[in-house]
Amino acid sequence: MSGFGFSISGRDGRARTGAITTPRGEIRTPAFMPVGTAATVKAMMPESVRATGADILLGNTYHLMLRPTAERIDRLGGLHRFMNWDRPILTDSGGFQVMSLAGLRKLTEDGVRFKSHIDGSEHVLSPERSMEIQKLLGSDIVMCFDECPALPADRVRIEESMEMSMRWAARSRDAFGDRPGHALFGIQQGGLEEDLRARSAEALRSIGFDGYAVGGLAVGEGQEAMFGCLDYAPEQLPDDKPRYLMGVGKPDDIVGAVERGIDMFDCVLPSRSGRTGQAQTRMGQVNLRNARHADDPRPLDPECTCPCCTNYSRAYLHHVHRAQEMIAGMLLTWHNLHYYQELMQGLRDAIAAGELAGFVAAFHARRAEGDLERV
Repeated sequence: MSGFGFSISGRDGRARTGAITTPRGEIRTPAFMPVGTAATVKAMMPESVRATGADILLGNTYHLMLRPTAERIDRLGGLHRFMNWDRPILTDSGGFQVMSLAGLRKLTEDGVRFKSHIDGSEHVLSPERSMEIQKLLGSDIVMCFDECPALPADRVRIEESMEMSMRWAARSRDAFGDRPGHALFGIQQGGLEEDLRARSAEALRSIGFDGYAVGGLAVGEGQEAMFGCLDYAPEQLPDDKPRYLMGVGKPDDIVGAVERGIDMFDCVLPSRSGRTGQAQTRMGQVNLRNARHADDPRPLDPECTCPCCTNYSRAYLHHVHRAQEMIAGMLLTWHNLHYYQELMQGLRDAIAAGELAGFVAAFHARRAEGDLERV
């Protein structure tokens, strides 16, 4: 296998299933990417993440550039070797984290000057520097550098931000250069304004990218507004390239976005929820902190085949979480990631069979029943 490619093997309505090919392996789509912020998916071994069904991980440019630094990772053989993950890695551009620093940053046309949240040291991140860092990391899918204003924001602010992001996208493309086997994705911006999204998509098309992300969502607008944007935004992007919805999300967010033509997702929710005693299941969210689980001998989800559900009771999970034992976060994170990958496989199978509507209806009906106490 050589080079980077994308193929669609099945469609059901606007939903697609297929595969992204990279020199480090195939990524089945729709795909969920666990987030390995600091070169680790928290509470998980890399082989355990792979065992859940993950084909690709996400690494965080901002955090890795500060610690241990991209230059150090490069000297040690690149991010794949450094974190013992030989499958594909996508790295974000660092723009979103820098933009969230607010008082610690200064934004100009050239880029962003900011202070580290770790030690206060000053750094500059620009399209060119972001491309350099992601090359040093050795990521397979590189994201162009953009600005992402939080919503709600007025139209003038969104338009100015989108236009600068498009100029930064062109600079990112130039700085990325020709790197066979590695891909560069552009990021559509424009808030919830359909015409601005269309202009952004046209600008990205004219530059030319290997894939396209819908950016600027999951930043406070709510699911209804997000779905409203996804009713048109994905179809403004090329049909023959992967479409990636950044930072999403909850299981029902993902299902709704797949229905609207999205191929790739990432979110910290499965691992973050696991560390706070929350499990995402086919019955909805289950809070293991609740006292009702203290004497419950049942598994978290009797239909789940992950090590958490096949070997441990709700009573045990409740106990180790309340006792602040590390195994609580380990088991619940494993379960959550397993559930997410099981959901993605279900979506892929349903699209391939032309049965997505039935799958979605069953998904919502099961979650609406809730986690009923039966003991």
